[in-house]
Amino acid sequence: MNHRITICISCRHKGTECRPGYELIERLRQAIAEAGDAVPEAFEISGVACMAGCDRPCTVAYHGSKKATYLFGDIDPETDIADLVTFAKQYAYLHDGWCSSVDRPGKLHKSALARVPAAIMAIEEDQVRAS
Repeated sequence: MNHRITICISCRHKGTECRPGYELIERLRQAIAEAGDAVPEAFEISGVACMAGCDRPCTVAYHGSKKATYLFGDIDPETDIADLVTFAKQYAYLHDGWCSSVDRPGKLHKSALARVPAAIMAIEEDQVRAS
């Protein structure tokens, strides 16, 4: 299974030049590495220029092959790392990535900006009728 965490590096705290995305990437990489086998799948963690969550910096997305994608906002690199690692553990075990808001750790149950269903192609079989 391929898992990714994408973090916005453009988000700024209102009225400042502070861009917490870079700090969040480093802290999250370190925390997941320290968690070791507690996070059962490897997560690629990278930054992206913008995820359109500008009013709620910093934004973080969890992606997985054939899984729902989550976008969270208002993430603080100082206080939310443990919740992000806990959700990585949880997300790795979710077959389709789907979970209820009450099942997400800490403030992640209230800070979701979006849950996007997995992009799964449906193939219709041609129905051939014998006459």
